[in-house]
Amino acid sequence: MVARVAGNVLTVLIPAHNEEDALGPTLRALQRQTAAPERVIVVADNCDDGTASVAEDLGAEVMCTVGNTHRKAGALNQALARLEAAPPRFVMVVDADTRLSPRFIETALREVARDPRMGAVSGLFVGEKPSGLLQQFQANEYIRYRTQIESTHRVSVVTGTASVFRYTALRDVAAHRGSDIPGTAGDVYDRSAITEDSELTLALKSCGWMMTAPAACTCTTELMPTWGDLHRQRVRWYKGMLDNLGEYGVTRVTLRYIGQQLMIGTGIITIALLLALTGLAVASGTFTVRPFWLVIGCIFVVERLVTVWPVGAAGRWVAAAVLPEIGYDIALQTAFVHAAILSVLHRDTAWNHVTPAPAAVSSA
Repeated sequence: MVARVAGNVLTVLIPAHNEEDALGPTLRALQRQTAAPERVIVVADNCDDGTASVAEDLGAEVMCTVGNTHRKAGALNQALARLEAAPPRFVMVVDADTRLSPRFIETALREVARDPRMGAVSGLFVGEKPSGLLQQFQANEYIRYRTQIESTHRVSVVTGTASVFRYTALRDVAAHRGSDIPGTAGDVYDRSAITEDSELTLALKSCGWMMTAPAACTCTTELMPTWGDLHRQRVRWYKGMLDNLGEYGVTRVTLRYIGQQLMIGTGIITIALLLALTGLAVASGTFTVRPFWLVIGCIFVVERLVTVWPVGAAGRWVAAAVLPEIGYDIALQTAFVHAAILSVLHRDTAWNHVTPAPAAVSSA
């Protein structure tokens, strides 16, 4: 049974640029929610395909952007500006290729309403059914990230894949843009940020808003099909956060995030030294396995295995093998180094838009 709360409580915004293949499953997942939103608006941004037709066929409103050159952030700013005449209490932003778990909205509304200081409820994203080893690596990574949030109850980033916001929190951010926080006055989303979700997280926290990520707020998102796509995606993610931190500077909010980036850098140096020293030991014939390190290694393997247990047998086998995932971690570290170089040199990075095959999306 679908519950609907009286009044203009929740409006869902789905920014979409040429998403006709992915949009259908996203809208159908919204229709299966145990709590229905009052409005579902597909924000068609410079589309030249059938995105608008798919949206209308499935009962969604279509709002077309006008002269937008600022991608997702610009599209959402235009959509939010048009809501000002009759604002909802809460706004949900969902990517066009993301499917929500049935109780997502019900849980998110309950969480955001329980405390007037709660500004956002973030989704916990998991990967679609993996196809091949590369996508299994990503699925394992995402389930570990979810486990970490569930155990620590600390939200690092309010995900752009699917999150619910208190409308007054978004307006509060817009009011502080250009003075207390970076960006253009009146904008909710910073047009210059290449990762608008991490930037909005910093903005909300800087304005004193709280956020959470309940276990029931699960959403399924795409996995990168090739190593090139993965590298471009992660370079954009890493560079986006580094650029955002550079704009905000050192504050009580950014201090923890700066520490995280330093830890990633330290980890990269440590892994490089470990591999180099191990290689030298093997080459010189002095490599030995000591019992202490063997025990530490076994604990490491068990931890890697336990943290991916919910993902299924294939993910467990990949985790148990250890070395393939270490290779994957090195690939991510390479992307971080690339992103750091681009950030220091103030160079742009490409926007990675992956269009899934219709069959793959339909089966998700």
